[in-house]
Amino acid sequence: MRMNFGHLRGVHVRVFVPSSPYFPAYAQGQGPPPMVQERFQSVISQLFQYRIIRCGGAVDDDMANIIVAQLLYLDAVDPNKDIVMYVNSPGGSVTAGMAIFDTMRHIRPDVSTVCVGLAASMGAFLLSAGTKGKRYSLPNSRIMIHQPLGGAQGGQTDIDIQANEMLHHKANLNGYLSYHTGQSLEKINQDTDRDFFMSAKEAKEYGLIDGVIMNPLKALQPLAAAAEGKDQGSV
Repeated sequence: MRMNFGHLRGVHVRVFVPSSPYFPAYAQGQGPPPMVQERFQSVISQLFQYRIIRCGGAVDDDMANIIVAQLLYLDAVDPNKDIVMYVNSPGGSVTAGMAIFDTMRHIRPDVSTVCVGLAASMGAFLLSAGTKGKRYSLPNSRIMIHQPLGGAQGGQTDIDIQANEMLHHKANLNGYLSYHTGQSLEKINQDTDRDFFMSAKEAKEYGLIDGVIMNPLKALQPLAAAAEGKDQGSV
């Protein structure tokens, strides 16, 4: 069963979902010319050289495999220098997200996380999983947590197996959220029972992040620089 942290409901438009979180996919005959696409890829490559990676779009196996590889590579290059991961994601696969999470904990460098736009569901979980003291958000971002969503089908035994798997993921994720935020497990269970939205300021008060980046120039720099701000609540 592929379990997803459900996607947000809203205005639906006809879009083509990228097969990779870094390189856009277009229908035949659509999209920018090859030169523009090459420039886009060049920008991503330049950011990567500065140890900046992106968690953008739905969290799936393709995204997880790319981010895991990037984290492992940057760890091998320099285990003492921070990595910065910008999160703009509505959530996605629990297992894919946990692959990223476990790798973040496995490698030696600190991983700073920054929310830009939206960090919902597994996106919010990964945002909170950054190194404590180095988790940030831009001021107008939105953060949302909730319980895992999924469905079960088949015979009664199959349904029971899948339901138990969902309960496992819920308990596991809520336990980590309690640790990351400092909130009690009881409060996490209560707040994640439904979609729980927060502003950047509210997310800081909740313990999901450590600061709100108010200076736009700081957002363009590796977060090691942002962490040098005198007021950790805003930089």
